Amino acid sequence: MPEIMTSETRSDQRPQTPCGINHIVLAVRDIEASHRFYADLLGFVHVGSSSRPDPGGLPPTRFYSGRRDQKLHHHDLALEQQAEDWDRHGGSTLDHFAIEYPTLDAWTKQIEFLTANDIALSRRIKRGVTYSVHLRDPDSNIVELVFELPRSAWENDIEGALNREPVAL
Repeated sequence: MPEIMTSETRSDQRPQTPCGINHIVLAVRDIEASHRFYADLLGFVHVGSSSRPDPGGLPPTRFYSGRRDQKLHHHDLALEQQAEDWDRHGGSTLDHFAIEYPTLDAWTKQIEFLTANDIALSRRIKRGVTYSVHLRDPDSNIVELVFELPRSAWENDIEGALNREPVAL
């Protein structure tokens, strides 16, 4: 289990302040019912679906966006269909949430800060829309730290960007 950091960290570095939550991924039992709820009732726009085949034959992950300044985001919410016998998260439907940093420099400094404080990091990758790294909080929730690439890198092909093969950093 990761150590909880206090004001007495093992580094003279300081954590970087994020801009906020970037997106949330939910594990769902019925992707069609969840689609109707989030798109038809709450108004999220379906902006893309994963084109990678699921090894278990489950439907692809679906990505949804709200609007900011009348523009779609690559995704604010993703829905992942789970198998019928699903208990991957001990009953929780949260797959992970992502915290966004305002600049690549701030994201990099945050990773250096966490590394200096012996926090285990995994999956440091460049995706079609973000640079990201994963870690677990004290309750074992998956937390993704992201720097979002400039809008020009993904805005004209959101689905293509979401399906770009991740590259290790």
